[in-house]
Amino acid sequence: MSSTDVHKEAEDSGPSGYAAARLHLLTEGARSGPPRRTALSELTDDWLTGLFAAGAEGLRGVSLVAVGGYGRGELSPRSDLDLLLLHDGSDPKAVAALADRIWYPVWDLGLALDHSVRTPAEARKTAGEDLKVQLGLLDARHIAGDLGLTAGLRTAVLADWRNQAPKRLPELQELCAERAERQGELQYLLEPDLKEARGGLRDATTLRAVAASWLADAPREGLDDARRRLLDVRDALHLTTGRATDRLALQEQDQVAAELGLLDADTLLRQVYEAARVISYASDVTWREVARVLRSRAVRPRLRAMLGGGKPVPERSPLAEGVVEQDGEVVLARAARPERDPVLPLRAAAAAAQAGLPLSLHAVRRLAATVRPLPTPWPAEAREQLVTLLGSGHPTIDVWEALEAEGLITRLLPDWERVRCRPQRNAVHIWTVDRHLIETAVRASEFTRRVHRPDLLLVAALLHDIGKGWPGDHSVAGEIIAKDVAARIGFDRDDVAVLSTLVRHHLLLVETATRRDLEDPATVRSVAEAVGSQSTLELLHALTEADALATGPAAWSSWRGSLVADLVKRVAAVLAGDVPDEPEAAAPTAEQERLAIEAVATGSPVLSLRAQTEPPTEEQPSGDPEPLGVELLIAVPDQEGVLPAVAGVLAMHRLTVRTAELRTLDLPDGVEGSVLLLNWRVAAEYGSLPQAARLRADLVRALDGSLDIAGRLAERDAAYPRRRGVVAPPARVTVASAASRLATVIEVRAQDAPGLLFRIGRALEDASVRVRSAHVSTLGANAVDAFYVTGPEGAPLPGDEASAVARKLEETLRG
Repeated sequence: MSSTDVHKEAEDSGPSGYAAARLHLLTEGARSGPPRRTALSELTDDWLTGLFAAGAEGLRGVSLVAVGGYGRGELSPRSDLDLLLLHDGSDPKAVAALADRIWYPVWDLGLALDHSVRTPAEARKTAGEDLKVQLGLLDARHIAGDLGLTAGLRTAVLADWRNQAPKRLPELQELCAERAERQGELQYLLEPDLKEARGGLRDATTLRAVAASWLADAPREGLDDARRRLLDVRDALHLTTGRATDRLALQEQDQVAAELGLLDADTLLRQVYEAARVISYASDVTWREVARVLRSRAVRPRLRAMLGGGKPVPERSPLAEGVVEQDGEVVLARAARPERDPVLPLRAAAAAAQAGLPLSLHAVRRLAATVRPLPTPWPAEAREQLVTLLGSGHPTIDVWEALEAEGLITRLLPDWERVRCRPQRNAVHIWTVDRHLIETAVRASEFTRRVHRPDLLLVAALLHDIGKGWPGDHSVAGEIIAKDVAARIGFDRDDVAVLSTLVRHHLLLVETATRRDLEDPATVRSVAEAVGSQSTLELLHALTEADALATGPAAWSSWRGSLVADLVKRVAAVLAGDVPDEPEAAAPTAEQERLAIEAVATGSPVLSLRAQTEPPTEEQPSGDPEPLGVELLIAVPDQEGVLPAVAGVLAMHRLTVRTAELRTLDLPDGVEGSVLLLNWRVAAEYGSLPQAARLRADLVRALDGSLDIAGRLAERDAAYPRRRGVVAPPARVTVASAASRLATVIEVRAQDAPGLLFRIGRALEDASVRVRSAHVSTLGANAVDAFYVTGPEGAPLPGDEASAVARKLEETLRG
């Protein structure tokens, strides 16, 4: 069916004909994107024109007007129809009847309708009171009826907007900021709202409104394409879900990607992020220009009075060679010659970040258009300016984004292209890969006084995840890239080796500290061998903390920090030549010793519960401490089945295990027996914590076999099945070779779920292995656990047996 036939069917057959023609248009594969949105708008125009003509016969001074997205001709498959029935007020009853003749057929087809009936004066008055109404009227488009009435309203509304812009634009900016605070930034969200999030379609429309005010205009390059891309994604989202939604949920991203002909959901998200970044940057530049113009208008009358009417000359303050500040922005000096000064982009960026000022759009574009490439290796000044930029703290982010918007970053660092706008499908991470790297540099800038080589720390922060754009282990790939980049930047051979080591092992300290037994000399020696020197260890410690702080709230805490600090202290001792032959047992606290003695005396488990809090930080020096959960200390006479029993009882009481440590406790001289100590941090899924006496009673029953934990958990799961959300990757169980001389280390990585630790503990008991110690942590929705196990005689498992245990445990968790 041709486009002409579709329109004719809509005109001839009334609502049913329009519905059929609309369905055909949305399901035909030949048209998508702007052509389909335009065709859908035109088809709808034709149908509404027919409805208007049938109901307005003999009626004058009335017109039907499309506003908002429909006014712009941007109808997505499930878009609202935003309509205004405009009239001159001469026959209100006839106009009300006409409105019914139009609105009811729209409702009968199940289309969403945002409608109003107003005179031009009423429309202008409402627009003056409601900013959203005024923005919608800026896109008013005539559909049917009195063209002069519509044209008169458009002219009046635009004039009102331009006259009121100095007062209304700050109001509009405030609305945008409030919306961004609620919805977040589109360029980083895993489930973004394409319309409302910052950098989305609402902001693109706002930029059109600012341009219509004649007060400022947005940078146009790439803006229309970014807006079109987001509209295309929304179209595909409407078609795949059949709903009027703007939220790109995880479970729908693969379907939307397929609808758009993209490779996968990551490719889709990266395109969305790139579009959002263009719109966000354009918004930043535009609002800065609005503020500058409004400041100028406020100051100019006073200056003219003082200077006798002459035009004021903006002050220019030098910041660096070829770089000056003018009117609150960093611009190029008049004598600057970018074509002869390849270091100028980095010098200007470093000066801007150090001054806490934005780089002007004109300056960045001039640099991008004229500057010559840096030689390889870079001159020393270029390397120093990069380090200065990275060490400038939070202002680095805006300056970096300005350089990136004009393609200067990928020209300086070609490997950046692979991580730019790359999503991270991990609940712990809150940024894309590239923004995480910059955030890490910002965090590392706070630690430059802790290390002897702050330049290496800052560059390592910038490069530590650079391998995430390549297949395989990103640390291994990153090491290769870091060597190349560091040499190109101009570091000498020794510094290149340090940087590549930092990138290769940037996860070593935190993973070892939270998953390994630090009392085992093999653990400490392996870290010392990987790090190699005291100076590299110092840098790695600072990088570890900066990386975790830049990842998100779930990645760092005082508990993790203390574990890493303890490991660093032990590794430093080994690097200094102090190598313990045997593990030194950690001295128990007074409370741990008291519980252990009581457990031996009673022959049964004893426990205590107490609240844990995060101590105040430099960023939040006052106020209530951050709650970390509840510390659960349990002392149990050494016996089989302790791990699954404790984990099962906690799961029964709906307690989530955040971290867990299990070890054998040395008792004071004269006390016979062996005690297992469990030091866990737990939190209630909901409601209040159970009483310690209740937990102890259930634990006694679990250990003597009178409490059927597996049955109780199965009954609860059957009664309250969990919601099915995103399908998590399957559990993975591995044997960490050479991790310890005293035990076999089995690593488990799985989706966290109620009863997970119980299932693991029971599977290990069924395999007839003894858990010597356990190190359990939960990162977002992921459980990352390490179990030090031995055979019944207390020796590490033979290789084949260890692999068999790991395979069996993995099968259990996947079943």
